[in-house]
Amino acid sequence: MSAKISPQDEELIQAAKEIIREHYEYGKHHVGAALRTASGEIIRAVHIEAYIGRVTVCAEAIAIGKAISEGFREFEAIVAVRHPGPDEHDREIKVVAPCGMCRELIGDYGENMKVILDTKDGLAKLSIQELLPLKYTRPTET
Repeated sequence: MSAKISPQDEELIQAAKEIIREHYEYGKHHVGAALRTASGEIIRAVHIEAYIGRVTVCAEAIAIGKAISEGFREFEAIVAVRHPGPDEHDREIKVVAPCGMCRELIGDYGENMKVILDTKDGLAKLSIQELLPLKYTRPTET
């Protein structure tokens, strides 16, 4: 079940918006993400676009990698936002859902992590299990 957005979640959304405002570059960076660790630190990142699409790395993946590189291992919540392109009339930076690969990655590194989404009923916080039911898991060793 989705949860209401808290003031800490609003802070996380603002952190993601700030990082993409600071580093938006058409054709290179249009998605920002912010991750909150279990201890309350906020890690921000932007995605890295490549001309060959399969080489592009999502902002959520970079935020998780950056957090791990800084010694964090437990995560509470994550959000991604998208900056509009120069030809779009709506100039608002909006919350976007993680792609399928990011859902897998979030589940691998934060099985209890919450994901902030923009739903038909407004902003909500869902567990990664809700976004990725019946996740692929490694076979257990015998």
